[in-house]
Amino acid sequence: MLVAAFFFAIMGVLVKLGAEKFGSAELVFYRSLFGLVFITIMTRYYKVTLKTPLIRTHMKRAILGFISLLCFFFSISELPLATAITLNYTSPLFLAMAIPFMLHEKPRKSLILAVIIGFIGVALLLKPSLHIEELIAGTIGLLSGAMAGVVYVHVTQLGRAGEPDWRTVFYFTLVCTVGSGLWMLFYHSTALNWQDIPLLLGIGAASTIAQLAMTRAYRTGNPLVVGSLAYTTVLLASLFGILIWGEMLSPDRWLAVALIILSGIISVRSRPKKT
Repeated sequence: MLVAAFFFAIMGVLVKLGAEKFGSAELVFYRSLFGLVFITIMTRYYKVTLKTPLIRTHMKRAILGFISLLCFFFSISELPLATAITLNYTSPLFLAMAIPFMLHEKPRKSLILAVIIGFIGVALLLKPSLHIEELIAGTIGLLSGAMAGVVYVHVTQLGRAGEPDWRTVFYFTLVCTVGSGLWMLFYHSTALNWQDIPLLLGIGAASTIAQLAMTRAYRTGNPLVVGSLAYTTVLLASLFGILIWGEMLSPDRWLAVALIILSGIISVRSRPKKT
């Protein structure tokens, strides 16, 4: 999970650098295309099938994930890196809120406490004194976390139904590649030059390595420990933001980040009771 956290933070840095030239949909396209090619080669190499009886659930997960990724990349381009990633990592709070309705599980009281703490943190991070442009970008970043929380419910449903991780990743990257590709085709596409290739390959490689490392961490490790260590991404992103862009957050924003991390850790450590 620490490897995954490091590469997710690297991906955030590269996306922020790429946003100086490319739009969010373009960055999603190049990020997803790399993953799609990689997973396709792997499925051909291991001779596994991509056919599934759960195509509707895969599509719901993939479409929501695509929109969430667009919102996430947009917020990275407009906000300090630590702020954008923290807002995206509110997903466990929304997951906790969605579980009773979508998985029919009764949440523990500690989950309710986590949600309250988390949204106090969100309120501090998106306080009304922000400029309207940051407030809009922050709301979109929060929306990416909300949709990611629902996405994780669909991923849980697919896992319980016996769908392998690589098949879920394949349909996600397929929808992201096609959706962002159509956006580029009909709306806007920036001309590439040779200097852009390392950056775009870096985004794709970093996100793919991070996804693989995270998947292995959850498969082989204690999910409570793994889920808590995931928040290392926020700390690494904060460090990179300070070193590269001089993004020094105010004390109240650091408090907000700490509250959101605390609420996320409480969420992942409070396993719901099955009804």
